[in-house]
Amino acid sequence: MEEQGQVQIIKAKKLAKEVADSGRKLRVAAYCRVSTTSDEQIDSFNSQMTYYKTLIESNPNWVNAGIYADEGITGTAAEKRPDFMRMITDAMQGRIDVILVKSLSRFARNTVDTLNYVRALKEKKVYVRFEEEHIDTATEQGELLITVLSSVAQQEVQNTSEHVKKGLSMMMSKGDLVGFNSCLGYNYDEKTKKITINEKEAEIIRYIFKRYLEGIGTTVLARELGQHGWKTKYGSAHWCDSTILGILKNEKYKGDLLQGKTFTVDPITKKRLDNRGESDKFYLTNHHEPIVSVDEWERANAMLQKRSYVRRLNPDGTRSRFSRTYPFSSLLECGFCGKPLSRRSWRSGKNYEKTIWQCMGYAKDGKHTCPNSKGIPEEEIGNAFVDAYNRVVGSDSTFLEDFIQKSEDYLRRSNLKTLFGQNERKLKDCQTRMDQIAGLLVDGQLSQEAYDRKFKEISIEKGKLQKEKEELDYKGDTEANAIKNLEAFRKAAVEHNGKKMDSFMPEIFDACVEKIIVGGKDDAGNPDPYMMTFVFKKGFGPTLQSEKGDLQGKSHTPILTFDHFWRHVTFVPMGDAERQKVQKDFIRIVVAVDFS
Repeated sequence: MEEQGQVQIIKAKKLAKEVADSGRKLRVAAYCRVSTTSDEQIDSFNSQMTYYKTLIESNPNWVNAGIYADEGITGTAAEKRPDFMRMITDAMQGRIDVILVKSLSRFARNTVDTLNYVRALKEKKVYVRFEEEHIDTATEQGELLITVLSSVAQQEVQNTSEHVKKGLSMMMSKGDLVGFNSCLGYNYDEKTKKITINEKEAEIIRYIFKRYLEGIGTTVLARELGQHGWKTKYGSAHWCDSTILGILKNEKYKGDLLQGKTFTVDPITKKRLDNRGESDKFYLTNHHEPIVSVDEWERANAMLQKRSYVRRLNPDGTRSRFSRTYPFSSLLECGFCGKPLSRRSWRSGKNYEKTIWQCMGYAKDGKHTCPNSKGIPEEEIGNAFVDAYNRVVGSDSTFLEDFIQKSEDYLRRSNLKTLFGQNERKLKDCQTRMDQIAGLLVDGQLSQEAYDRKFKEISIEKGKLQKEKEELDYKGDTEANAIKNLEAFRKAAVEHNGKKMDSFMPEIFDACVEKIIVGGKDDAGNPDPYMMTFVFKKGFGPTLQSEKGDLQGKSHTPILTFDHFWRHVTFVPMGDAERQKVQKDFIRIVVAVDFS
């Protein structure tokens, strides 16, 4: 029987070999990073780059594959370090064999990031050497040590985050202003850390609180602000409900300061959430000069809370309407000067009072600014709409069904989601390009002049995209409001069972009318202050044009004219300085459709 042969050991080749089998030199790169831009850190940063450049070039078996460096950027998220990402890309494309790093904390402070990048590089035969920890990923023990040590580094980030949070909490508890975000109506001085009133912007804030306390809802307010030509703090002419709600809720406008409104969920991802009791908050009264009084702010927020209470049912089964006390707000336009109409109380003696709507130019600046306009009772506007609706719609249930179906089809075809997605991708692309040129600047591949020029170009593009995003937000709010109005219209129409309206119904008015033009000229060309033109929304156009011919492309096209009964008194000029009192029984009503 033959003896068992002796086992021959075949020695493993060292993975961390200095020269590849082909005999070519190893392409060695280095990665440097400091997390702040202090003088000490900058000196360290420059020293690191000089050290690695000398180290690589002094080794005859190495060739310099590049010094990648990120200055003043935190290491907790790899994707936020442009030169790091550029180095990884170059390595994955086969341009690097070995990467030198001072320590694990310079490479990443996130265990998952560290292991994912190391393993991905290892698959491409690219190895990383961490000098302080004496770890080489080409060796068998490398990954185990990386797992342990990177976990320690991650814990250090969390500990540092906790120390920072405690320090900020101490500052806020003493009343110090921490991380103030500028808001409309105030200027912030970074040196003195004081906030002062910006009088031009404060006018907008006072108007918002005044109109809201008068009963105007945020949707109507947004429209009014746009009509005044006022802009948000970001320079957008479009106002959203959420922007106005944020202003009404902001305690700064009454002179107080609340800090700690958000908190950091995870120091690694830097994700922040609204603080709903998860972390301490710090409230300081009389911190700065207020724009509105405490009483105005508290009344506005009490009204806000009441309105936000989800449309509760009254004992009789009807729903309370809190969101718009005045249905005609911002929908009435003067037919002579084009200005909006405002709601006013008109008194005659002690016992007579009625609510009227009058041209804002006439009411604020005097009769000479719009001499032909007159105040018209709120009740008669509602009665005129009832008459117009009954004449247009009547009891034709087919018309209602057709209108609702066409409105739903229009909303269903909306491409807002696609536009939102495109805008978001373009904004991300702008940020990526900014990161890339920053990396090229640090690497010396881009001059400061070229960097400034490209950065300015991208910034302008990004600014336009930000404004586009605000416009899309505005359209999204408008579309959501249209859906809500359509549902209210459907419900009201069903409950009404296709009958003619006996009295004014706000839900149906909201769904039908785009605007009302008060005042115009009669057939003889004379001013008619009580003439009303009800401009119905686009959805009525396709339904009515078959009866009225091809009206597509035209704007505010009349489809019906009639006389509405309303006994009233008017004055007819009788020469240059005289006029005669005349009683009339009818006013002219025009129904038009917005085909624009």
